[in-house]
Order: sequence, then C-alpha cells, then structure tokens
Amino acid sequence: MHATSHLRRSLLIAAALALSAGTALAQPAAWPDKPVKFVVAFPPGGPLDVLARAVADSLQKDFKQTFVVENKPGAAGNIGADSVAKAPADGYTVLLGIDTIYTVNPHIYKAAPFKTSELRPVMVMSSSGLLVGVNPQTGFKSMKDLVAAGKAKGVNFSSAGPGSPGHLAAEMATDATGMKINHIPYKGNAPAVTAVLSGEVDGGVLATPGMLPHVKAGKITPLAVTSRQRSQLAPDIPTVSEAGLPQLEQEVLYTMHVPAATPDAVVQKLQKGVADALAQPALRERLKALDMHYEGLAGEQAAKRLSDLHDRYGKVIRATGMKVE
Repeated sequence: MHATSHLRRSLLIAAALALSAGTALAQPAAWPDKPVKFVVAFPPGGPLDVLARAVADSLQKDFKQTFVVENKPGAAGNIGADSVAKAPADGYTVLLGIDTIYTVNPHIYKAAPFKTSELRPVMVMSSSGLLVGVNPQTGFKSMKDLVAAGKAKGVNFSSAGPGSPGHLAAEMATDATGMKINHIPYKGNAPAVTAVLSGEVDGGVLATPGMLPHVKAGKITPLAVTSRQRSQLAPDIPTVSEAGLPQLEQEVLYTMHVPAATPDAVVQKLQKGVADALAQPALRERLKALDMHYEGLAGEQAAKRLSDLHDRYGKVIRATGMKVE
C-alpha cells in the first residue's frame, strides 16, 4: 500500500512538473526579445520622424534591444497605418502617426484599407500648433487682414497634402469665417512652405518649425498660431483665440498605436518605456525644439481625446464638403 501511494505521488509530481514545463513553453518570451519596428506613417525629416527616432533611441538603451524606424508615407498616413493594422499583434510592429489618421481620414477616405478599431492607442505623446503665415507681398499684418481679403477676393493656401492638418485648417477657416480659400496641396510640409516663400500661394497653416526660420528672416509674415498656448519658439506670435478666432484652434497630436489584439502586458510595458523616455530632460529639450508640448495621454485618455476630435472635425468636414481629390 505504501509503495503504491508512493508511486502515485511520484507520478503526480512528474505530471505536475511536465505541465509546468509545458506552460512555461507556452508563455510568450519577455517583450522585447527581438528587434521592434516603429512604422512612421509620414516622410522622413518631419517633426513626427524626428520624435520617433528620438524615442526609439531612448527605448533601445532602456530595453537593450534594437528599435528600427521605417517610414511608410502615403494617403495621409493610411498606408503606414494599414501595414501596422495587418501586422501580428505581438508588440513588434508599432505605428507612429498623427491624429488626422483617426480624426480626419475616416471622414474623407470612403474606402480606407483598414478600420481605426483595428489599432489600439498606446499614447498621445505630444502636441503642437500650426502657424498661420503669409508671403509679405500680400501686405497682411493680422488675422483680421487675412479674413477681410479672403472674404473680398479669396486667397490661395498651400498644405502638406490632401487630408493634412493644413488642409483641415483651411476648411475650418472657411467654415468659421466665410472666407474663400483655394486649397493647393503639395507633397509634404517643406514644399508647402517653399510655395509660401516663393509667392506661389498667399499663405498656409503649416507646422511651426518649418516656418520659423523664414519668419525670423522676414520672408514669411506670421499672423497667429493655432494651439491653445503660444509657441515656445516664438512667444510673441498671438494664438488664434487671442486674435479673436477661437474656432480656428487646432493642434496636431503625435500618436503611438499597436494592432488592437496586442496583449495588455506588452502595451503597458511600451507605455511605461515611452513615458520614461519622454520624461528625460534631453528628450524634453528635443520636444521644445520641435515646438511640441508633452501630452503623455495613455490608453482610454488617448482614445477619448482622439474620439472627441474625430467628432469635432467630422462636423467641419461635412459642413465644408472637404474631400480628397
């Protein structure tokens, strides 16, 4: 009897050990145990790309693992977003984009290749306003001058492309003031700024860092910034609210998403890593140089901010008939 019970106990222990070994094999390895790819949904060299590379560099040091940045621009961010939405949900493919992928594109692209619900927000990392700037030959010195000219004869505005923040800004101005704005899209922020400089267009509502060197050189006249607070790089330029047009307030949000089914534990580890990176003094200085304000909205807070903007911009888009040509 004793021998039988001893044998049974030995078999039970062996079974338990085998089960625990199997469970250990079934557990995913600790993330990240291989290189992580950051897919940037816009061209290299812009504010998002600079931020992505700075965060990737910090995470690489923190996690002792390679973080690779790959630019996949096109269709106002939809191409990069689609590639991540269809990637394995394991935390090794991460999307870095801006809010318009989720707040504008669903309203203007009728046949988007992915659903925004296929992506899960990790964090709204930072935000920045846009600069309303005009060619000095227009003679405009204030938002009041711009609105008056826009109502009387119309103005031409450049943007970084269809569906871009600058395109939305032009439609918001049309909706709020009754101005006539002829929107002329370019392939990226840099050529849109060049168009203002050359006088090809009257002006534009474009990313502040790309405009400021020309503002300081006297080649672009700044009228206002669209953010809630003044620019850290040019604190003498008024906000649109201070200029009497609070309905033109608009910020670009710099976001991080992963495929929707990515495990909570991986998302939380990524959130903490990014939050720690953005808390570093060197990275805060980098944000300031890009005229970005730290946001750090994670999970549900990030989802709510994007959802609120989706609804707000949807009303403008429906009212103005904004569309992708």
